[in-house]
Amino acid sequence: MKDCCTQTPPKKHRCPVNGQQYSSVSTKTILHNIKTPWNWKNSSQGYYFCDDPECDVVYFGLDDSTIKQSELRKVVGVKENKPHSMVCYCFGVSRQESSDQSIKEFVIQQTRDKTCACTTRNPSGRCCLKDFH
Repeated sequence: MKDCCTQTPPKKHRCPVNGQQYSSVSTKTILHNIKTPWNWKNSSQGYYFCDDPECDVVYFGLDDSTIKQSELRKVVGVKENKPHSMVCYCFGVSRQESSDQSIKEFVIQQTRDKTCACTTRNPSGRCCLKDFH
């Protein structure tokens, strides 16, 4: 039975910097992508992923706390529009390489075979296939 006092965070929330709504992301994803996870003050609130290239915020909480690009181990590919920007973090595919159909087919097959690790490697915590050309 569900505890009446426990509330599930909303699936979407507004970024405190740009005001746009973004989808939730797991704390597991955040822990695997920030430089110093041992210093992160995780709380039981919801967290969200901002993919706006113009916004320096990558993750934010319901309390409007933020984690910026400079606090991550790697550059978030969707936040920079360059040929070498990462599209697939599981297999190291760049934006430029993502236009190669054989590479896309490889990633599709690996996804079907469940050999990817999108929830931890991809800063968005989601599958990268929607970001391929």
